[in-house]
Amino acid sequence: MNAHDPIGTDIARLHYGDGDFAVMKPGRYVLCAVTGVRIPLGQLRYWSAPLQEAYASPAEALKRWQETQG
Repeated sequence: MNAHDPIGTDIARLHYGDGDFAVMKPGRYVLCAVTGVRIPLGQLRYWSAPLQEAYASPAEALKRWQETQG
């Protein structure tokens, strides 16, 4: 996919697994569940499979884990 492709010009919909994710709807980015910041798919490294949420960094992932586990 390159910058001029009409597909993938908006938010992607993903299914998050334990070690990977599957693209359900093509797009260029997902939103961090904690901050709302855009995360380009190529930079997505942190998510929760049980919650089906993406996180911008380890700090947001930890914050959500603390919210849901304590």
